[in-house]
Amino acid sequence: MITIRKAELSDIPFIRKVAGETWYVTYAGIMSQEQSDYMFEMMYSADSLTQQISGGHTFFLAFEDENMLGYVSVERESENLFHLHKIYVNPSAHGKGIGRLLIEKAFEFAKTEASGNPCSIELNVNRDNKARYFYEKMGMAIDRQRDFPIGNGFFMYDYIMKKEL
Repeated sequence: MITIRKAELSDIPFIRKVAGETWYVTYAGIMSQEQSDYMFEMMYSADSLTQQISGGHTFFLAFEDENMLGYVSVERESENLFHLHKIYVNPSAHGKGIGRLLIEKAFEFAKTEASGNPCSIELNVNRDNKARYFYEKMGMAIDRQRDFPIGNGFFMYDYIMKKEL
């Protein structure tokens, strides 16, 4: 049985573990090893995750029994706009519906935080990431595309996808 709960600071080691098991598989062939290493450290160091959780990112963790299999992170950006920052599911758990449960949890969270008022949720996805098709199945659509400098001469080449909730 899959359960989802809100993360706490004490969950950072679990988030880092699942991130390590999914990150490199996801981005192999999309970006260089050097960029992948740089981005992983930038986004998943213990200090970075602490800042994210303390600074308004809400993480939800998916478990099967005691095993954490995935997570989603969402942040309120304005009164009626939310941003889904991260959604990763361990490759060994693909096909179990965990990604769907996590993204639905992010949608539910945004609607609740918006107190039932109309709102939207956005996410960035690398233009070469096959996950884009999953997001489309979940009702998201490409709204625009941007190239973001992230430091060390690296860029993220993303679609920004959006869904009205």
